[in-house]
Amino acid sequence: MFNKQVSIGVDREEILGTFALPKTGTPGILFLHGWAGSQKRDMERAQHMAALGCICFTFDMRGHAGTLSRVETVTRGDNLSDVLAAYDVLASHPSVDPAAIAVVGSSYGGYLASILTSLRPVRWLALRAPALYRDQNWDVPKASLDRADLVRYRSSLIPTDENRALRNCRSFQGDVLIISSEKDEIIPSTVIASYRAAFLYAHSITSRVIGGADHALTSAECQRAYDCLLLRWLREMVLGAR
Repeated sequence: MFNKQVSIGVDREEILGTFALPKTGTPGILFLHGWAGSQKRDMERAQHMAALGCICFTFDMRGHAGTLSRVETVTRGDNLSDVLAAYDVLASHPSVDPAAIAVVGSSYGGYLASILTSLRPVRWLALRAPALYRDQNWDVPKASLDRADLVRYRSSLIPTDENRALRNCRSFQGDVLIISSEKDEIIPSTVIASYRAAFLYAHSITSRVIGGADHALTSAECQRAYDCLLLRWLREMVLGAR
């Protein structure tokens, strides 16, 4: 805590008052949507956390939503630049504590969030069905990546040293939440296991599976289950740290 003195005008005189203020600012939460998604689904979650005293930021990566016409040309490098720019906007908010930022990433957004941790300070990391891609062809348009090759790549455990996102996970020392879908048709359990194995030095790891859920969380019930798991963890981690 620190004190800030103020003068209070009353009856043409002044009296002295003192604010007792926290040394740290407000926690910030950055939401990263998945491939072919948008910020729309994250906005309600962000509003829930904002109501609890966090400053949240959602955005649309290039090649999505209003710039969908670019979906065939945007690369992972382009979208990582989007993520870095969005992070910097959140971190530069005058009320945000730059040492208390959480990042929530879904699928492709989870993959980018993992890479972000090596480029910007992240204290809490929540990954829902995080994707994995080969390090090669980084500057090839994301939509042009060989899908059959991706299926083969994700079908077995991936050594941490052989993937950029996983190497970054190994270096991460904050708190981690990993949420997977029981019936995920895109991200197999081997990918989730590769992520879990990579977080050797995390302060804590919480892993949950949404029963009966597909990758997109198509049913309203699965959406509610995800919201409940995520918001409960964020309250415990982010608000508990205050």
